[in-house]
Amino acid sequence: MNKVYHVPVMLKECVEALNIKPDGVYVDVTFGGGGHSQEILAHLGDKGKLYAFDQDPDALANAFQDERFALIHQNFRFLKNNLRLQGVKQVDGILADLGVSSHQFDEAERGFSIRFDASLDMRMDQVSDIDAKRVINTYSESELHRIFGMYGEIQNAKSLAKAVVTARLTKPINRVADLKLAITKLVPRGKENKYFAQLFQALRIEVNKELEALQEFLVQAESVLAPEGRLVVMSYHSLEDRLVKNFMAKGKFKGEVEKDFYGNEIKPFKLITRKAITASVDEINTNSRARSAKLRVAEKL
Repeated sequence: MNKVYHVPVMLKECVEALNIKPDGVYVDVTFGGGGHSQEILAHLGDKGKLYAFDQDPDALANAFQDERFALIHQNFRFLKNNLRLQGVKQVDGILADLGVSSHQFDEAERGFSIRFDASLDMRMDQVSDIDAKRVINTYSESELHRIFGMYGEIQNAKSLAKAVVTARLTKPINRVADLKLAITKLVPRGKENKYFAQLFQALRIEVNKELEALQEFLVQAESVLAPEGRLVVMSYHSLEDRLVKNFMAKGKFKGEVEKDFYGNEIKPFKLITRKAITASVDEINTNSRARSAKLRVAEKL
């Protein structure tokens, strides 16, 4: 395994939350550098099994040779079908570490980071035909306004969308430097990094359809978990965390918990964590990505 590919956040907390049975079947739907998977395998006996998912081709090089392990090159939104192809109908625990890996941020040509001037890409799956360049250059002003406001939670999203559309009339916005130049007058002074991070988050979520994929994954996770199986999800921004929190608490993404004829709540999960678990000060000091991480755990009823 490439040890510098990605430093797993809250490794101990994630694996403990799975409540691993040595002969159980588990799924790590965000394999990345394999840090969480390796720790799960360390808790499994000879009859245990771990299936891992990752849509990024770069992650495939980190797979390990272990008869108890299988890596599936797919987006986790296709969880249920891919498990069925492996002959698996129920599992004892599912772990998801959402967001972008350190490797993806550090590889300049992937276009995820504001630190490098690179082509505006941001695809987690390199075969996808929609990249950030296409979003910036072809989406309408109203579509860009929606994405910047909803996914980036950017306050001047309307002005930002207008600036992008105006700039691309002169020449295409194909690189990180082009985008920064096009919007330079709108960036709050002293808060440049935060603003660009919000913008890049918005583009990344749109390019990879992250919120749609997350919702599809959560619904499928509920259906494949065995009774008392654990769902462990770590998110890095409020949009993801809200979806996870609502689904674990209510079995749905919006509205109130459904009730039966007698007024009893119909919920698929029991919450193991009432509040999100956050990283320790020591971990945040050694891994800055841990600062925004929120870990939630639920058990299938």
